Amino acid sequence: MAREDYFKWAESLLDPSKTFEKPEALADIKIVELCTLILGPSLPSYLSELGATVFKVELPGMGDTMRSLTPFAKFFNGAALGWLKEARNKYHLAIDVRVPEGAELFRELVKRSDVVVENLRAGTMDKWGIGYRQLREINPRIIYIALNGFGQWGPYLERPSYDAIAQSESGEAWISGFPDKLPMKAGIWLADYYGGLVGAIGVLAALAHRDRTGRGQYIEYSQAENLMRAMDWTWLYQHFTGKCRERYGNRDVSICPADIVPSKDGEMVAIGAATDQQFLGLCQAMGKPDLAQDSRFATHLERLKEENAVELLSMIRAWAASKTYGEIDQLASQYGFGAQKVANGKDHFEDEHLRRRNFTYYVDDPIYGELYEEGIAPKLSETPGRIKWAGKPVGFDNEYVLKRFLGLETKKIKYLKEKNIIGKWVDVPPGRKPPQDWDGKSGVLLV
Repeated sequence: MAREDYFKWAESLLDPSKTFEKPEALADIKIVELCTLILGPSLPSYLSELGATVFKVELPGMGDTMRSLTPFAKFFNGAALGWLKEARNKYHLAIDVRVPEGAELFRELVKRSDVVVENLRAGTMDKWGIGYRQLREINPRIIYIALNGFGQWGPYLERPSYDAIAQSESGEAWISGFPDKLPMKAGIWLADYYGGLVGAIGVLAALAHRDRTGRGQYIEYSQAENLMRAMDWTWLYQHFTGKCRERYGNRDVSICPADIVPSKDGEMVAIGAATDQQFLGLCQAMGKPDLAQDSRFATHLERLKEENAVELLSMIRAWAASKTYGEIDQLASQYGFGAQKVANGKDHFEDEHLRRRNFTYYVDDPIYGELYEEGIAPKLSETPGRIKWAGKPVGFDNEYVLKRFLGLETKKIKYLKEKNIIGKWVDVPPGRKPPQDWDGKSGVLLV
């Protein structure tokens, strides 16, 4: 099969326009989430994109702290920007689980569900009578994952953790940045999103085990330890050399050349050539084919030696500074080495490649209107992921969930409202209620 035929076949098989015509991989899985901020909520968010039904439980009124986290205090139609993304595809319940009747509602949800996700301070759920030890008694098949910064036991147990704390504790911040500068955390909430992703893998593994045995289990998760798992050769380097890994800026000290350099027209360009063949192509593009035969650079191991790497990267930077990005990109295609402009949000938003692949994902949300979000990364041919709606106001789906999934009558729901066992949003601070022009009906689900 010619490569062009393969490309057409792949595009046809994964045609984004057919996404909503296909089934969902996790359509039979129900998840109860009692989480705040990013680490905990990102886990069920990933699984909701693949079809899991997620009940996001918040305390009435203020709800999740994430509702206040938005860049430079900017809100869109009254919603925090990160909230619209992180709470998408979820049903929103507001239950005061701290009181007996609220805890009982939570237990009723868990009886009918497969997974519980929480990221509260260790022991909090147990204190409220809805921790794993209590929930497994009413649902032995339940899979329960507790995520936090430092785990459920140990000397650091009471320390609060945020993404920057986890990046620091893990050592990731120490190795990020330039040698003569301060340690630098990643520009995204790396420990949170990577943590939620690996936590989702743990849940899927537990579901596979339950399929074989019929038994649920408890999953304990430390955010800092998880990020340490991603530290490639750092620990082994310390073990074998007794030396601490330091900061090397944009240079990769395990691959040479691999660096980010400025072009003539001011773009920042990543250039990489891990194999000897790619390196030869780069040398030819630079007009210096003899470099590939130079004993200092002829093999990858020779190029990795400090004095050789410093000299080679200096030559590459000087060459890149004489070329526009367009010229470098054309030469990379011609000679077979890696080169890519460092993209920003505007680049992504206008990128025809991302639009064609439906990764620039259009959502016509019934509450907030037109939104463009980043799409689903793993593209499954038979059970593709999808975005159905954005995050919702506090308690927006109370009536729908309590009627459809718990079978409660209107009279009972009215009683729970009057007793403040369930509730909805508050007007201030922003990020809790619907947009000012909401018509009171759009987005409301009816049983």
